[in-house]
Amino acid sequence: MIRTGAYNLLKVKKETDFGVFLDGGDQEILLPKRYVPRGTKPGDELEVFLYHDSENRLIATTDKPFGIVGDIVSLKAVSTTPQGAFLDWGLMKDLFVPKSQQYSTMVNGQEYLVRIYLDELTGRVAATEKIDQYLSNEELTVKEKDVVDLVIYRRTDIGFVCIINNLHTGILHYSDQFKPMDIGDRFKGFVKAVKEGNKVDVVAGQSGYKKVEDEGEKILRLLREHDGYLPYHDKSDPEEIYAFFGMSKKTFKMTTGSLYKQQKIAFTKTGIQLVEGA
Repeated sequence: MIRTGAYNLLKVKKETDFGVFLDGGDQEILLPKRYVPRGTKPGDELEVFLYHDSENRLIATTDKPFGIVGDIVSLKAVSTTPQGAFLDWGLMKDLFVPKSQQYSTMVNGQEYLVRIYLDELTGRVAATEKIDQYLSNEELTVKEKDVVDLVIYRRTDIGFVCIINNLHTGILHYSDQFKPMDIGDRFKGFVKAVKEGNKVDVVAGQSGYKKVEDEGEKILRLLREHDGYLPYHDKSDPEEIYAFFGMSKKTFKMTTGSLYKQQKIAFTKTGIQLVEGA
């Protein structure tokens, strides 16, 4: 069964001068010539994204949109009409946001956090700013230490509300923020804690020793790139450490401690030194 607004693996049925037709079950779907990979022939299977063109025909593309149905993404408005606005989502045909799905009138050139959905009446892909209706913490699908996808949703007095895996919400406390962040930013993180009432705390990056191992390789690489020495230590300013290494001071201290125990680095009075052969 084909899915509009998503990626589908479809078989090539026939070739024409203007593209190939793909087997969509009870219909044939055009993949225009400019998107057909070189050497494609009938019987081949292609992964394509399906959406409706300006004439309301279901069409395929090998281009990758900035999001698919169910994704929450930050997109730029490129045109507006009395009926709604159009957002650039990486395809030739822009993504429509009905007026009824906007909090306030969208303005060209500004970015908006939206959820991509499939309109039940038209069967076409659209977007909405009204994301809360799709988010719930009543039945969590995540637990502590799970790696998750995070999107910054809004600011509060204690931190950022983040959207977790396009399904739930959690708080990234300002005390756990180690770099500038803004609404719509997307990044990997992990569940730090699940509290009473299914309230979730999240943190950017990875948890536990996996994080230490990943950051350890980064520190060793930077040492090799700087002749085996870096002028950073446990007394260095946290902002300086983050600016250079892209990690918190706590992670830096954990990681360098682990590398020291592995005899890969040595501590000096002014920084860290790569051990010969490490």
